[in-house]
Amino acid sequence: MKKISVVIYGSPGSGKGTQADLIAEHYGLVHFDTGKVIEKTVHDPKNAGDPVIQRERQLFDTGILCTPEWVLKLVTAKIREIAECEDEGLVFSGSPRTMYEAEGDKEKNIPGVIPILEEIFGKENLIVLRLNVSAESSIFRNSHRRVCEDCQTPLLYSAETEKLTHCPKCGGRIVTRTLDVPETIKVRLEEYKNRTEPIFQFLKNKGISVIDIDGEPAPAVVTRSIFEKIDDKIKKSSGN
Repeated sequence: MKKISVVIYGSPGSGKGTQADLIAEHYGLVHFDTGKVIEKTVHDPKNAGDPVIQRERQLFDTGILCTPEWVLKLVTAKIREIAECEDEGLVFSGSPRTMYEAEGDKEKNIPGVIPILEEIFGKENLIVLRLNVSAESSIFRNSHRRVCEDCQTPLLYSAETEKLTHCPKCGGRIVTRTLDVPETIKVRLEEYKNRTEPIFQFLKNKGISVIDIDGEPAPAVVTRSIFEKIDDKIKKSSGN
């Protein structure tokens, strides 16, 4: 199979991270979680004295998207690093998040994430998915979501997981992220609507289709739907 790149969009809580992990495992891809890359960078104690990173931390922790120029520089450097070192494709959960990150800066000759993915993998091997969930589902899922403080494994909400205090995977402490309080979630939803959704028209103009997936059902049902769409796309791009 040719190397592919998959970009998963969806509002906060739509299941992008969960599905990206499953896609990565199933198709042998590297999961590039932009949110985790940014979160790790801004919360790294080593960066406590960096005024630029602390500025970005303030934005990140309040649900506002980080400065596009800063994110683009961070993300594109990581993409090229992975592409050069790994003989695998990539799957992105929610990135690029703004038009600037997606398109880049033509005046300064700085390519965005989409042109870089086209360059590395080819347009025919770029698959864009959009997980659709209601605002109500997004708020509920995020406000009930907890993660392992050490390995960052997310815990899907259930009567059993609600009682857990330590990660069943590594034993780390279970915490609620700063991004997952209701007030911050509402800000993130507005950010997604105003700053991320315009990318879909940009992709359409470039001849890149966005495949819609119903994100409301149980994760396993969503996964099956995603695999069917990706398999179909791979067959078409291979001419089979």
